[in-house]
Amino acid sequence: MDRLLAMTTFVRVVEAGSFSGAARGLEVGQPAVSKTVAQLEHRLGVKLLMRSTHGLTPTEAGLRFYERARVVIQEADEAELAARGAGAGLSGRLRISAAPTFARLHVIPHLPDFLAAHPDLDIDVVLDDRTIDLIAEGIDVSLRMGTLPDSGVVARKLASSRRSVLATTGYLSRAGTPRVPADLVDHDTVMFSQLGNVWNFSRGDGGEVSVLVRGRARFSAAEGIRAAVLAGMGLTIASDWMFAPELANGQVIRLLEGWSLPDIDLWAVFPSGRLATAKARAFAEFVEAVMGREVEGEEEPLR
Repeated sequence: MDRLLAMTTFVRVVEAGSFSGAARGLEVGQPAVSKTVAQLEHRLGVKLLMRSTHGLTPTEAGLRFYERARVVIQEADEAELAARGAGAGLSGRLRISAAPTFARLHVIPHLPDFLAAHPDLDIDVVLDDRTIDLIAEGIDVSLRMGTLPDSGVVARKLASSRRSVLATTGYLSRAGTPRVPADLVDHDTVMFSQLGNVWNFSRGDGGEVSVLVRGRARFSAAEGIRAAVLAGMGLTIASDWMFAPELANGQVIRLLEGWSLPDIDLWAVFPSGRLATAKARAFAEFVEAVMGREVEGEEEPLR
């Protein structure tokens, strides 16, 4: 049995959740896929898959084999890419993760360009505001924002954005415009449920101030924050990335310009324990270039 072929077949089965799905992706018959996996299990002497109401799921041994097999396949792809030369396009499958709002505004509109440059590449996009386990989810590169936990992750900083107090012009015309941080106590705020209600500001002369804000609405995801602010429910603290279209057209404005908040960073995070693949590195470089052009104003953040 061709070991690399068997590994590739098994990985496709796990990712598709069925023999038929893997067969379609590999463009072979389902019996051939079933036979390959059965032969692999026989050779290894362990059961790799079990059936459930949700389809096929890997056993504990199967999950361990899947994680190692993906690495072997990626390394084989890397070797082939190196042999063909740096000018060759990427191929295979790239699996990325990102926060839904950021991806919708700043990544997905540019994916056609990335895929056009690499016509032999397929891409899976996992959208989740949670910090997910890259190894368990089979992620090649994750776009994350904020401060990374000190856990030995392999990461590359791609961009930074300012954070400000933001509100719609409609809300401000009704509730008034805060001039100093202390004015925020008289306003409705829209907050992330995982963050506290104490906002800390600083200014160029070294002054600092903390404000205890009140908010009747808390949301667990950025898309909820966006929708609430755009509905005029109150003001919030957010990055320019989060409201890029509305900041550009004037629907949302920055407040308390004399006061600043810490910037927020965008990172490309790679699974620890192995080298980032050429596909993952190329995608990170592509996103870095896109964000750089947005900062320079060479293109609109959202088409």
